[in-house]
Amino acid sequence: MGVGRALVPLCPPPPPPPDATTSSQRGSAFPPFLRSLFPFLVEEVTASSRHYVDRLFDLDPQKVLQGVMLLYLLQQETSSTELRTECAVVLGSLAMGTENNVKSLLDCHIIPALLQGLLSPDLKFIEACLRCLRTIFISPVTPEDLLYTDATVISHLMALLSRSRYTQEYICQIFSHCCKLQHWHSCGFKSLPQPLLCANGPDHQTILFNHGAVQNIAHLLVSTSYKVRMQALKCFSVLAFENPQVSMTLVNVSVDGELLPQIFVKMLQRDKPIEMQLTSAKCLTSMCRAGAIRTDDSCIVLKTLPCLVRMCSKERLLEERVEGAETLAYLIETDVELQRIASITDHLIVMLADYFKYPSSVSAITDIKRLDHDLKHAHELRQAAFKLYASLGANDEDIRKKIIETENMMDRIVNGLSESSIKVRLAAVRCLHSLSRSVQQLRTSFQDHAVWKPLMKVLQNAPNEILVVASSTLCNLLLEFSPSKEPILESGAIELLCSLTQSENLALRVNGIWALMNMAFQAEQKIKSDILRGLSTEQLFQLLSDSDVNVLMKTLGLLRNLLSTRPHIDHIMSTHGKQIMQAVTLILEGEHNIEVKEQTLCILANIADGTTAKELIMTNDDILQKIKYYMSHSNAKLQLAAMFCISNLIWNEEEGSQERQDKLRDMGIVDILHKLSQSSDPNLCDKAKTALQQYLA
Repeated sequence: MGVGRALVPLCPPPPPPPDATTSSQRGSAFPPFLRSLFPFLVEEVTASSRHYVDRLFDLDPQKVLQGVMLLYLLQQETSSTELRTECAVVLGSLAMGTENNVKSLLDCHIIPALLQGLLSPDLKFIEACLRCLRTIFISPVTPEDLLYTDATVISHLMALLSRSRYTQEYICQIFSHCCKLQHWHSCGFKSLPQPLLCANGPDHQTILFNHGAVQNIAHLLVSTSYKVRMQALKCFSVLAFENPQVSMTLVNVSVDGELLPQIFVKMLQRDKPIEMQLTSAKCLTSMCRAGAIRTDDSCIVLKTLPCLVRMCSKERLLEERVEGAETLAYLIETDVELQRIASITDHLIVMLADYFKYPSSVSAITDIKRLDHDLKHAHELRQAAFKLYASLGANDEDIRKKIIETENMMDRIVNGLSESSIKVRLAAVRCLHSLSRSVQQLRTSFQDHAVWKPLMKVLQNAPNEILVVASSTLCNLLLEFSPSKEPILESGAIELLCSLTQSENLALRVNGIWALMNMAFQAEQKIKSDILRGLSTEQLFQLLSDSDVNVLMKTLGLLRNLLSTRPHIDHIMSTHGKQIMQAVTLILEGEHNIEVKEQTLCILANIADGTTAKELIMTNDDILQKIKYYMSHSNAKLQLAAMFCISNLIWNEEEGSQERQDKLRDMGIVDILHKLSQSSDPNLCDKAKTALQQYLA
């Protein structure tokens, strides 16, 4: 497994350790601060290893270097098993200290040394190594990928699961902390060498699943040891998260004749420890979101959802309320019916308002520890509440109304947009985005609280994850019925949105162009000109050739909104006509889906409705042939869009209509119209007959 190779000693072999008498006579084997940090070390460490612990904390750098010999001793097969076990215990105790302790141990390559120890036949030594590994891997400074640098490590850990209840507990805990989705990975504080697991390789869940994690861990859910049951449960909660493959497998696994979902439901019962209830609810939530359990299944509606709402009550610890609210937000995020059920369960909407009341007023707190605890969790509580409100209000207008009517709700959101915590800001923006889907609230509460101001401030300087949600919210605030549209325009939004269309982030490009599309709808000519000027012809072409169909569709939607009302059409086509016609040609000739081509033909129909702009079509035989081609296309939507072009070109009441009609007749357009007037599609038939009447008038 790649851990059997002895590590190169980091310093010369140690001098013979002093005997017990000498060590005890020294009287300074443990510095006072070490005794205070790890009082249990004094009893656990023998004289032979105490010498090296001294040196880890000595002021003399040379002695510190020699102190690293603990690791050296750990790996020496000539050392007694008792000594090696003690070394693992001491190293584990050191890892329980500060994050700097863990960083130092990582720099000394402690993980390969401990993994090497797992090859020993001695169970006590294996357990000590696993306990130390567990302590190191649960530290936030340890990169999870270090567990996956050698594929045989996972296989060996799976094999060790059967050795004892301690190996089961520690290994499950290691897996839980080292199982992260690729997009969970944080960066910036890890300076260790890159692991062999590449960014494009299988993720942690897949690796563990392929090594039989489900089959090897499932039976541990019925272990006689509570700690083993809990760690197995936590392991499944991270394995199943956003993973349909694992979730679909879990739903069909049985232990002692009972399916796992049934076991999870039993663990949800009120008489079980809160930690067990919460983790079981997380497992069932992940399985539901992955499609392995239906959203209307009784285990979700009658068990999981009520359990998570219970976790939000005042009776629960603050950290339990945070986890309960965040899990519930994830469970109901995409299901309208679950959102409705949750909103009327135990007065949840009102209950969540209490999340904003921490820390309590200082006068009410006599215990400084309580104040410290409240302060620590206050940000997490607000973040969780915003997330759950966002999920609750995602679809239902009545629920949104109840949320906004909750005491000081809009003020809390506005304050949340300027919080120091990025996570709270993101959750507040998500909540605002959810509520911005309400036409009524856009016209009332959003205007009363001028939420566009803090939102524009957020958009000026924020990480991409916040920018994506904030720009989505701005799209809604720019709809034509929103009173916020005018002040947003005046605050320099066009320049900001045009810059977003150049982002490498796809979601930001989509939102930037989407917001501009909403801004251009029924806008004044000056605003339309400012948009075109801000985008530039070059950027417009870039967007029209974007590989993402959403960007392309929104850009075409923008063009369609820009080219509306005749004076605007004529003005824009007089300045940008050549480039726009070139873009239209490229799209109609390209390999695009029906919706893209339909939207493009609708743009042509708008151009054809201009007074002078229509000549750009009539003098372009290539475009005319394309319109003719789409009139006879197999898709009715494209036929109808092409007919709108023809109708606008031949309309009798407009100057030059006779010449245009004659040219189109010579092209065979009238013959096609006669055929379409016999179409079984009523829309095509009516449109063709209307067009033919222009020739008869």
